[in-house]
Amino acid sequence: MILYLARRLLGVVAVLVAIAAVTFTIFYVLPSDPAAAACGKSCSAERLEAIRAHMGLDQPLWRQFADFTAGILTGRTVGSGPYALNCDFPCLGYSYENSQPVWDLLVDRLPVSASLALGAAVLWLLLGLSAGVAAALRKDSLTDRVLMVGAVAAASLPVYFTSVMLIYGLIRVAGLLPYPQYTPFGTDPLDWAANLLLPWLALAILYAAMYARQSRSSMIETMAEPYIRTARAKGLPRRTVVVKHGLRAGMTPVLTIFGMDLGGLLAGAVITESIFGLPGVGRLFYGALSTGDQPVILGVTLLAATFIVVANLAVDLLYAVVDPRVRY
Repeated sequence: MILYLARRLLGVVAVLVAIAAVTFTIFYVLPSDPAAAACGKSCSAERLEAIRAHMGLDQPLWRQFADFTAGILTGRTVGSGPYALNCDFPCLGYSYENSQPVWDLLVDRLPVSASLALGAAVLWLLLGLSAGVAAALRKDSLTDRVLMVGAVAAASLPVYFTSVMLIYGLIRVAGLLPYPQYTPFGTDPLDWAANLLLPWLALAILYAAMYARQSRSSMIETMAEPYIRTARAKGLPRRTVVVKHGLRAGMTPVLTIFGMDLGGLLAGAVITESIFGLPGVGRLFYGALSTGDQPVILGVTLLAATFIVVANLAVDLLYAVVDPRVRY
């Protein structure tokens, strides 16, 4: 187990270095010019060259990438002379649009995105797994057909349509919930949950539908395995057969997609945060795309990649906990 974990951690580091190299190349070498984006439209040639020198874009590509990766590990100074800017560890670059290090911007927005992603994940797992298992245990029945038709219908609805309908129905018409205005969890947990309930539902409806279909397929396949028939033949209670033997083994494919989905959402749900006005990483990313703030775009891309890679590592380790057949 320790050797396996060590190998996987080395693999995680290698993947993140490769992603950093690719994204750095895309944002700093291809035709777009970070210096021109930072300088603005009415920028003289002299001013543009000064900004390029300040951002280190006049250095060879290998030196730029070396400085960037070293900044992530130890921090660095951006620019030189009287206009030098200190970028503490871990330095993902400096946003001239916001006059802040990229890491500080991400830290400010990350609690909002984490609250949105984790709350929605709890809802879609409860709804999706319950519907999928119920449909699998009643295969080809009316319950199975109704649940799967509902899942297909929910999965076909774009999240922006679901969000608008929830806002109209639960806020404008029924007046049951306030329009989301993010409140930190430590300030008022009840207000935090009430303001995030609509965004949670908007994401949970979409993801629960996909998880219901995946868990139904996995459970049907698992319940047909020989060891399940053996457990039934031994006279074990149906609940024990389903939960202890069937559900645990059937959830490994669901765990795989859960790691990908949760890792991606932790780095921001762009559409959902924009519709509900939540100041999360996704909304920061959307603003950076609109203004061409390439250090922020690069930082969010690396953050998303890190979350996805780490989530996949955690899922691989959870396989042995969920499925007793898996050993490392």
